[in-house]
Amino acid sequence: MRIQRRRIHLAAAAAALALGLPAGQALAQGGYPSKTVLMIVPAAAGGTTDLAGRMAAQALAPVLGQSVVVDNKGGGNGAIAANLVKRAEPDGYTLLMQYSGYHVISPHLVKARSWEQSDFAPVANVLSAPQIIVVRAELPVKTLAELVSYAKAHPGKLNYASSGNGSLQHVTGAMLEQQAGVKMVHVPYKGTGPALQDLLGGQVDLTFGTAPPFMPHVQSGKLRVLAVTGKQRLHSLPNVPTTAEAGYPGVNATSWFAVFAPKATPQPVIDKLTADLKKVVEDPAFRKKAEEQGATADYMNPQQLGAMVKTEYANWAQVVKSSRIEAE
Repeated sequence: MRIQRRRIHLAAAAAALALGLPAGQALAQGGYPSKTVLMIVPAAAGGTTDLAGRMAAQALAPVLGQSVVVDNKGGGNGAIAANLVKRAEPDGYTLLMQYSGYHVISPHLVKARSWEQSDFAPVANVLSAPQIIVVRAELPVKTLAELVSYAKAHPGKLNYASSGNGSLQHVTGAMLEQQAGVKMVHVPYKGTGPALQDLLGGQVDLTFGTAPPFMPHVQSGKLRVLAVTGKQRLHSLPNVPTTAEAGYPGVNATSWFAVFAPKATPQPVIDKLTADLKKVVEDPAFRKKAEEQGATADYMNPQQLGAMVKTEYANWAQVVKSSRIEAE
């Protein structure tokens, strides 16, 4: 596959020389996309990153005129997926549906990094979503205040799941511990899906995460939501207060899910992808589906996304330091 893609680039470069065009422009004008696009997701199936990837892929395919296939490559706090995309041919046929926790938090917690943010070209932000604090239904707490009281009465007994060390769930848990003066046990998983299964099975007491994967279980009564970590209540959970309303305004964490490409991807290809993703994200049906799941369809172009990454990277460095989370 790598050889075949290189031949495409060589052919495009030859055409560019003949026409006096840059190779990237010739590649884009040569009919991109002309085959299936692979969207790699850095998490196991079942979480919001997976949902973002599948929602985007399904809606993007008819706009691009080619199939968009999702490939879940969880593990390594996103490093497995990131390295696959980093090493992929920069031709627009291998993309990364990235989760903000892996992109701007995990790098502060890994001593030996195998990828850098500069290895990727921003394409478009697709979804944003606040975290929710959700507990197993058997836990005898119904509010955030009751959870804090329970944790103080049982120090070190409560455990919370996350999608990995350094994930936004992990950092949100550390925020709550710091601000509420409690101590819980962190249990990292390889994605939200496996964490959710153990929460449902009673192996862990609570977790922090974006609402979409939890909604069916909240509606069935198997899980209970105590608070939303964003600045506003969720449309899909109108009776659940924000952490600020519950007395903990500093526990404020919102995830975003964005598409990136390998850094040397030709600009005309990036332009094509971001324009088509803009159509997808701004489609009323896509926006409604996101809202029903507890997320927001939130398009950002490459420049806006790149600027947000720089700002969030700096901001989360301070949060990680103040939360005293140790690097691995």
